[in-house]
Amino acid sequence: MNIGLIGLGKMGLNLALNLIDHGYGVVGFDKFLSEDTKKEYSDIKYKDSLKELVKSLEKPRVIWVMVPSGEVTDGVLNQLGLLLDNDDIIIDGGNSRYTDSVRRNKDLKELGIHLLDVGTSGGTTGARNGASLMVGGDKEVYDYVEHIFKAIATENGFGYMGESGAGHYVKMVHNGIEYGMMQAIGEGFDVLEASQYNLDYKEVSKVWANGSIIAGLLMDMVQSAVNKDPKLDEIVGRVDDSGEGQWTIEEALRLKVSIPVITQSLYSRYKSKDDEKFAEKIVAAMRNEFGGHKVYKK
Repeated sequence: MNIGLIGLGKMGLNLALNLIDHGYGVVGFDKFLSEDTKKEYSDIKYKDSLKELVKSLEKPRVIWVMVPSGEVTDGVLNQLGLLLDNDDIIIDGGNSRYTDSVRRNKDLKELGIHLLDVGTSGGTTGARNGASLMVGGDKEVYDYVEHIFKAIATENGFGYMGESGAGHYVKMVHNGIEYGMMQAIGEGFDVLEASQYNLDYKEVSKVWANGSIIAGLLMDMVQSAVNKDPKLDEIVGRVDDSGEGQWTIEEALRLKVSIPVITQSLYSRYKSKDDEKFAEKIVAAMRNEFGGHKVYKK
């Protein structure tokens, strides 16, 4: 079976290789992909346009889309809507907002095209060797392509979450939880760094990553990072966010559910990008005004 794959960045390329390892043919399209990369990964059948990709696939076509969320995904799906036929299947494996997935599913269904929203976790390593997949959409469509998810997921790492949008909804909350967990790990190492002990973070992370209560993929990533750069001297402490944490908080507000840890973790990311530290300047100025406390000046 040949599967179309649109978007061959870090995640998409690894998914393509994973699919090939499990006996699927992959027809790929990515207008930004270099010729050197195409030569290096020659098992993928590359096409120069979406039209050529669609023409090359047998019906009903299955096309996995792995591009940035928002306008880019809308653009790709709108183009596919003009090219695909009745009962063709699109899998959106990016980090789309669940409300967008519901809207897109409705629009495509009017054209006779099926859309599955698939939250994809596990990073590039998971995409290559066994991902975690959270799938939403029509159950009959899921059942038809379930063999694909089973092949490329880690053991017990895939499942049907429910109707349209449910896959990306579960992934949104998953990423909100991830924000909180990452922040807690970072703060823990902050305490270690401020302590009186000259700690070897390679040793700390090795122990924490093996058999401890906080062992897991995130701690494995810490271990990998400090093995390359023991004090992370080459990294600036600026943390971006890709939207899912904010969406989770907005959803919690809509549902009137309290999620203080996730909320604070997002605020911490915002603060990490604040070079001016204006709030801190205001606090320092107030302390100086009412108590004569020291103010540090440039």
